[in-house]
Amino acid sequence: MNRTDSGDDDASLVKRALGGDQAAFSLFVQRHQEPLYRFIRRYVGDADEAYDLSQETFVAAWSALSRYDASRPASAWLRRIALNKCRDWSRRRKVRQFFFRAVDIDSPAAAGLSAMPDDGGDEAEQARRLDAAIAALPGTLKEPLLLTVFEGLSHQAAGDALQISAKAVETRLARARKRLAEALSGL
Repeated sequence: MNRTDSGDDDASLVKRALGGDQAAFSLFVQRHQEPLYRFIRRYVGDADEAYDLSQETFVAAWSALSRYDASRPASAWLRRIALNKCRDWSRRRKVRQFFFRAVDIDSPAAAGLSAMPDDGGDEAEQARRLDAAIAALPGTLKEPLLLTVFEGLSHQAAGDALQISAKAVETRLARARKRLAEALSGL
């Protein structure tokens, strides 16, 4: 289990927080905020939206603290809440685009990206393009990719988190990689 400078593991921090110790929850948040933010950032592809969604995740976690199962890792529990927040965000965004007939702001056209092949230039630009390409993936492909490649989960653990089989994770991961290769080769 994770520990902070206080020496408490996640389960004891949650127990203390449930007892009214707000400092314990603050330690819990500090311990998990950076990896959770990175996960959400990769999902949505926008730093400001990721910040907002990570805050929403911790608010939801606070509300659901009594349902935390201390026998499971807190990081997996938080990732599951974050995943649901990201899915909700994605659905809201699609509805807004439908009603306003807006161009998808994650699309290469809206970002002003050239259709020229990458000449191996600026690494920050390449990272931004990769983030945009990952954010543009459908959730069914993006989620297994993020959980396995970026979060380091096994296919089985990612399948458990997504409530699908390990084989489905493997298949979706292969499709996500193919889509990313296609998207990045066209830029």
